[in-house]
Amino acid sequence: MIKLDQELLVSLGLGSLSEKDQKDLLNHILETLQMRLGLRLTNQMTEEQFNEFQIYADNQDQASAFKWLETNFPNYKEITQDEFDKLCEEVKQSSPAILASIESGENPFSETDQSTDQTNQL
Repeated sequence: MIKLDQELLVSLGLGSLSEKDQKDLLNHILETLQMRLGLRLTNQMTEEQFNEFQIYADNQDQASAFKWLETNFPNYKEITQDEFDKLCEEVKQSSPAILASIESGENPFSETDQSTDQTNQL
């Protein structure tokens, strides 16, 4: 199971961020992961599958969407883990630049103003 929390940020070299910056970065990681998964999976779907899945997305029925994905894409969890690992490596390599940006008064992740619990799970 993938957990987006402070422990993850520590492992990426970003544990020293303020609580707000941690929240913003975790939101950004979640949104990026969801976007990448969406792109990767929709590229593998038939038009019929896409339309079926879109119904769950439109209804914001996450439980049914996950069940549908597991049925239609048995390797969904492996794909998710693969994308997560790639993203974490990118963030880890960028951590010095992220810290420098935030220390200079910029927050490259503050465009998201959603309240997301810091223990998001996929």
